[in-house]
Amino acid sequence: MHRRGSVVEPLSGLQSPCPRDPLLCPVSHMDVQGYKWVRWRVWLCHLAALLSFGLLLLVFHWRPRLGILARCCTCPLALAEVLLLKTEYGESSVVEVLTEEMEDGSLEILEDLEVPEWRDTVHLYKKEKTLLRYYLFEGLRYIWLNKKGAFCCVSVLNEDWTSRDLYGFQAGLSLQEQIFRRRIYGPNVIDVPVKPYLNLLFEEVLNPFYVFQLFSVILWLSDDYYFYAMCILLISIFSITISLYETRKQSIILHNMAMSLTTVTIRRSSGAEERVNSVDLVPGDCILIPQDGLVLPCDAALLSGECLVNESMLTGESVPVLKTPLPDGEGKYNSETERRHTLFCGTQLIQAKGGGPEGAGAVAVVTSTGFFTAKGNLVSSIMYPQPVNFRFYQDAIKFLLILGVIAIIGTIYNIVTLYRANVPLPKLVIRCLDVVTIVVPPALPAAITTATIYSQQRLKKMGVFCISPPRINVSGKVTVFCFDKTGTLTEDGLDVWGVIEGGPDGFSELVAEPKLLDPGPMLSGLACCHTVTILRGHPIGDPLELKMVEATGWTQEEPEGNGKELDKEFGGHKVLAVMRPPTKQYQDQSSSSEPVAIVQRFPFSSALQRMSVVTVSVGGGSAFAFIKGSPEMVASLCQVETVPAQFSSKLRVFSSEGLRVLALAYKPLEINTDLKNIKREEVERGMQFLGFLIMKNQVKPESAGVIDTLRLAKLRNIMVTGDNILTAVSVAKSCGMVGADEKVIFVTATPHTANSLPTIKFTPGEETSSSPLISTQISNGHQHDHIYHFALNGKSFAALCDYFPNYLPKVLMRATVFARMSPDQKTQLVTELQKLNYRVGMCGDGANDCGALRAADVGVSLSEAEASVASPFTSRTENISCVPLLIREGRCSLVTSFSLFKYMAMYSLIQFCSVNILYTLQTTLGDLQFLFIDIFLVTFLAVVMGRGGPNDKLHTKRPPASLLALPVLGGLFIHTCLIVLAQLSALYITSSKEWFIPLNATVFGAENLPNMENTSVFSLSAFQYIILAVVVTKGYPHKKPMFYNIIFFGLVIILLGVVTWLVLYPGPLVGPTLKLYNITDMNYKMLLVGVAALNFLACFVIEVLIDLGMLNCLRFLRGRRPSKKKYKLLDTLVSDSPSWPPLGQTLYPTEHTVIHLS
Repeated sequence: MHRRGSVVEPLSGLQSPCPRDPLLCPVSHMDVQGYKWVRWRVWLCHLAALLSFGLLLLVFHWRPRLGILARCCTCPLALAEVLLLKTEYGESSVVEVLTEEMEDGSLEILEDLEVPEWRDTVHLYKKEKTLLRYYLFEGLRYIWLNKKGAFCCVSVLNEDWTSRDLYGFQAGLSLQEQIFRRRIYGPNVIDVPVKPYLNLLFEEVLNPFYVFQLFSVILWLSDDYYFYAMCILLISIFSITISLYETRKQSIILHNMAMSLTTVTIRRSSGAEERVNSVDLVPGDCILIPQDGLVLPCDAALLSGECLVNESMLTGESVPVLKTPLPDGEGKYNSETERRHTLFCGTQLIQAKGGGPEGAGAVAVVTSTGFFTAKGNLVSSIMYPQPVNFRFYQDAIKFLLILGVIAIIGTIYNIVTLYRANVPLPKLVIRCLDVVTIVVPPALPAAITTATIYSQQRLKKMGVFCISPPRINVSGKVTVFCFDKTGTLTEDGLDVWGVIEGGPDGFSELVAEPKLLDPGPMLSGLACCHTVTILRGHPIGDPLELKMVEATGWTQEEPEGNGKELDKEFGGHKVLAVMRPPTKQYQDQSSSSEPVAIVQRFPFSSALQRMSVVTVSVGGGSAFAFIKGSPEMVASLCQVETVPAQFSSKLRVFSSEGLRVLALAYKPLEINTDLKNIKREEVERGMQFLGFLIMKNQVKPESAGVIDTLRLAKLRNIMVTGDNILTAVSVAKSCGMVGADEKVIFVTATPHTANSLPTIKFTPGEETSSSPLISTQISNGHQHDHIYHFALNGKSFAALCDYFPNYLPKVLMRATVFARMSPDQKTQLVTELQKLNYRVGMCGDGANDCGALRAADVGVSLSEAEASVASPFTSRTENISCVPLLIREGRCSLVTSFSLFKYMAMYSLIQFCSVNILYTLQTTLGDLQFLFIDIFLVTFLAVVMGRGGPNDKLHTKRPPASLLALPVLGGLFIHTCLIVLAQLSALYITSSKEWFIPLNATVFGAENLPNMENTSVFSLSAFQYIILAVVVTKGYPHKKPMFYNIIFFGLVIILLGVVTWLVLYPGPLVGPTLKLYNITDMNYKMLLVGVAALNFLACFVIEVLIDLGMLNCLRFLRGRRPSKKKYKLLDTLVSDSPSWPPLGQTLYPTEHTVIHLS
């Protein structure tokens, strides 16, 4: 037995997958190490903790791994008492292995279970009792499977369930089976703990920030800085109180959202029905859904009946979805691929019909419970968010380490200085430690977040809601934005433009109104091939289908009660819905216009690109199957001789005009066919082509303007849609993604087949010349400068990824239109773009975009919901105008965060310089002087500095994200030098005056206050805190000028006035209170103000010169380095390749020179 294991790659070599979508949940791969407690080590650590006054326990709290290594020894996972988990993001956690005694007879139950994998898998660690070993991590339960030699997600036990297995559970579980499964799977609850205030207080106080604050307060109290220490203590208490209140408030909100306890009816194996609490549900339970629906407490596969479901909580999609029974078969069940047959936890079942007794309600089988459900995944992603991989946050930690090094240098300097001054050892230690509290500002992390908070508030006022504030700064670095088409770039609703029938003899004339069609299969198909349902007398469903049905003039009727009357009318078939023609038409025309009953539905699937229905006529005398979907897919399922020869040309004409085209087909069915249990594969083959339904989908008025704004800012725009490629290209031209003078090149890639090798071909569009000049007229890599754009569909994208990985990056660099893309392919596209080091944004409005929205660096969901867990950002605006707004706010927040970081760093360095100069002279700043600087100057300025709003225009240049860049570090160094120079100048001017009186060198620190040295340094440094706040506050090009931030601008004026007053005439009350020396020489005081003004002018000019690239000359000394961004390197290589793209050539995987990136 190895000592090292994995929850996803067990020792047997078999994969034990976690059911959680890696895009929706932060932990999908973990490294697991087993440990056992060593008693003598535990007692030794207790003793060390006692001797260190709890400091060791604090270290173990911050670094759990050290605690485990100190108190445990490694052991095989099978014998481990405690586990050390390391996630794929490098984060370590410690969990305890729990055991639960199983009841007698567990072995027999295991043998009786239907799934072979369950047999001999649960580790029964037998001494005298039968024990189940497991651990809990982020809500998920991992059990020890002896056969796989690893701890695996408990859902691995039902991952191989097939549709046939699920139908086998329709008979229900016995009570004994349910109890056993409950022991294995745990309770069906998404438990978000709401911790007591005492626990929260303990955790908050042990935060390194507050521990450092406590250390600082104790240090200041020991140095007689009572007033300052008490003020900081009160502020910390206030901050902790607010933090505890907000934390518990958010926990309660999330707890109430996640907790869904209800009573459900389940079926027992005996046939009896029983009401149970939803907490007791387990996978395999058969639940009976009432006609009025319910909020589902688990994930379940629908086996009988139809359900109308509102999934807006999970997807942000407000249109209810019709769910139909899962097809029976041997295929493995997957909730994502079978979304149309899966009821997800937390969704509102509005209506259920056709599945229960007397035709009411529906029947489903539980597939997942607790955190293993779709809702559990999303709640978990909120509780344990994926770390934001952003350079700004990474550099912030490194910069704190740099400040720590400066603190060490300062400490060494002060040890030498104070030792030479014969300062007593206790005083020397306190003074040196005090320098550390000055250089490393504990308020730095809190100050940086203020910019994000202000941006979040501004976004909320504009209708954009954010559940992941760190993503706001990330949005400031977005380089490419992907857009869904329908409902995002174009209007959500479509209008019927016309119908054109087709057959072996070709296409007929266009009929503008479908109701004018002659009675026949085309009219019946338009009226019946949909998933529209009736709710409280109103039709509910997809807007396209609603328009289609409305255009036919037919009306829909659904069974009431047990529905036996309708069943009898249509030959005894179980009727789901009846479509009736208009009354006049029904009276005047032939039997082909009689009412039609829908008896079976196969709902639309993005992966399949189609839907179908089975219908019967009055009396059940005839049955037909109808199919509706993408023209290419429908044509592939039709008999070749029924598809018109002009199919491709007609489709090209309509699609190139931006019209949405759907194809319809049908076939008669044998009347003795089992229509209720007919397979989808049997229905959707050998069809007869009927014609096209043509819909007009208008581009939203705002789309073109927004795309133009983004292109002018040199941000790439990409369209990712499930629609036809020619329609997508037309819309891309309409909204400005493809310019009028820009060419489109279609990329066609084919997979490997039994008869052919994989191929890839670059074909110019109809309007594109085949001249080789096209491949050479490439400029600097910005989309609006290109002479061409690539367009490809989902099949080509899949073949490109699988067989042409070397061409993929080059195609992605110039691709603008991706058509016929499935939801998984949308997600994959985002991931592939990120591999090129793009910061990717994604904007969509439907469930099909959820994966891509979560995978993107910045996902924006257009939804009416205030906050949707489908993406980090949710916009109530029903168009893409929120995208430039978000990017502008992101850039503003990032620039402001930079300014705040630099200001807090400069604040520390100013005070560090002041204290070190005064320590050298054997004096220091006074208690109230520290308080005045830290509270009335720095805190007030830092709080309001971030209020400045974003610029109204997007600039072509993105803000920097690295704090360790040469302009930042160089600027801080130069400003620090100017600060030291100004303080030393003030000290020199003071000491050179004839009235100068040196301080009392026989005492040290605050005991010799007031003195002239202290007064001169304090007076000038007070100006410097205000000066640097103005200097580092950036405006153009990403923020409005400083004077737009009225509060900050006004505060700067007020504080300048206050400090000038303190320098010129502090008065008999304020001066002695702040321990300022009463200097009467007004010319000297004016000179100090002049030095401060000169200091401001020098710092301001230096900052402007740095912004203009003054320090870039230093880079020439080291030579120009290539960019680290892969897409920039690739852009240069592609631009320098005259043979790219190879137009008109058919390429194979081993052919043609490809560009590699090292």
